[in-house]
Amino acid sequence: MGYREHLQRVLSLGLPLIGSHVAQFAIQLTDTVMLGRYDVTVLAGQILGGTLFFILLLFGSGFAFAVTPLVAEAEARGDSAPVRRATRMAIWLTTGFGVLCLPALLLVRPIMLALGQEAALSELARDYLVIQGWSIFPALGVMVLKSTLAGVGRTQAVLWATLVAVAMNVLCNYALIFGHWGFPELGIRGAAIASLVSTLASAAVLWAYCARALAEHALFAKLWSPDAEALAQVFRLGWPIGITLLAEIGMFSASSVMMGWLGAVPLAAHGIVLNIASVVFMVHLGLSNVATIRAGNAMGAGDRAALVRGAAVVCGLSLCTALATIAVMWAAPEALVRLFLDTGDPDFAAVVALGSTLLLAAALFQLVDAAQVMAIGLLRGLHDTRVPMIYAVVSYWIVGLPVAYWLGFGLDWGGLGVWLGLASGLALAAVTMSTRFVLRGVQSVGANGLSGYSTAIR
Repeated sequence: MGYREHLQRVLSLGLPLIGSHVAQFAIQLTDTVMLGRYDVTVLAGQILGGTLFFILLLFGSGFAFAVTPLVAEAEARGDSAPVRRATRMAIWLTTGFGVLCLPALLLVRPIMLALGQEAALSELARDYLVIQGWSIFPALGVMVLKSTLAGVGRTQAVLWATLVAVAMNVLCNYALIFGHWGFPELGIRGAAIASLVSTLASAAVLWAYCARALAEHALFAKLWSPDAEALAQVFRLGWPIGITLLAEIGMFSASSVMMGWLGAVPLAAHGIVLNIASVVFMVHLGLSNVATIRAGNAMGAGDRAALVRGAAVVCGLSLCTALATIAVMWAAPEALVRLFLDTGDPDFAAVVALGSTLLLAAALFQLVDAAQVMAIGLLRGLHDTRVPMIYAVVSYWIVGLPVAYWLGFGLDWGGLGVWLGLASGLALAAVTMSTRFVLRGVQSVGANGLSGYSTAIR
C-alpha cells in the first residue's frame, strides 16, 4: 500500500474520529461557554468540578482504549472472537472503576478545601458533581463502545452518536442554566443535568447501534459471564494507558489547582485557555487513535512497511494541524478568549487580558503536544504501554509540574510561568516517546508480528 492509499485510509478513519472527539469535548466546552456567560465565579466552580471528573474519566478510559489495538490486530488476522471478548471485559473493568470513583465525585467539597480552594468555589464544584458524577458510568461505556467501533473501522457511527449528545447538551443547557422555555434557572446544576442527560443519550445510541450493526460479534451476549483470560489481557494493556492519561491530565489539573491559588479570575482565564487548547488536542487525539488502529493492523499482518508509511502520514497530518493552530492562536488571542465571556461581566477585561497572554504561551507547546500524543498512539498500537507510562510520569510529574511551580511561584511569573512549565513536560515526553518508537518499535515489526515485538520490549 502506497502513501496515497495510506492517506485515504487515515482520512476515512480519522475525520469521523476527530469529529467525535471534538464533539465529545464540546459537551464540556458548551458548559464552559454558557456558564462563562452566566457568571465567572460559577464558571470557576464548574472548572474545578469538571477537572476532577475529567481526570477520573480519562484514567478509567485506559481500559477502553486498550480495546482498540486488540480489535484492530484481530481484524487484520480475520479473527472476530477477540472483538466480543475484549469489549465485554472492558465494560466490566470500566464499570468497576466507576463504582470506585463515585465517592470522590460525590464528596468533592472536602477534597477541594483540602487542596486550598476557596469555600465558595468548592461548594459550586459539589453542586456540579453531585449530579454530573453519576454520568461516569455511561461516559465510560461510551468510551468502550467507541474504541470497539474504531477498531473495526466503524467510525462514522461514533461521530453521529456524539453529535446527538452535543445537540441535546446545548438545548438542555440553554433551558436549565438560564431558565428558558418555562424551566427553572438552575445555573451550575442545570449544566450538570444537561451533561448527564446527553451522556446517557449517547450511550443508548451507541449500544443500540452496536447490537444491530455488529450482530455477528454478539457483543452483549452473556455479558455477565466472566472471561478471565480476556479480562487479564485488557487489564494488563489498559492500566498503563490509564496511568499515562492520568499523568498528563493530572499535570494540567494540578495546574488548575495552582491557578486557583491565584484567585477566581486567573482560574477562569486558565480554564478558558485550557478549553481552547483541548479542542485542538482532540484533533491530535483523533489522529493518534488512527495511529493506534493502523499500527495494530500492521502488527496483525507483520507488515513493517505499512507501519512506517502509516506513521508518516498520521504524523504529517498532525504537524500541519499544529502549525495552523499556532498561527491562529498568535493572530487572534483576544478574540478567542472573548468567545467564552459576557462583555457585561465585571471581570471581563481582566479575564481577557490574562487569558490572551496564557493563550500565547499555549501556542508554544502545540508542536510538542502533537508529537507526544502521536508517539503514544503508535506505541499503543504495538501493545507497548508500560515504558511509555514511565516516560509520561517522569516527563509530566518529575519535570513539567515542578518547573511550572518554580516558574509560576518561585520566580513569581504567575500564570504564564505555570503554562511554560507545562510546555517543558510535554517537550520531554515528545522526545522520549518518539525516540522509542523510531528506535525500538519500527525495527521490531516484521514477519513475526506481535510476538517479535513483545520479545523486543521486554
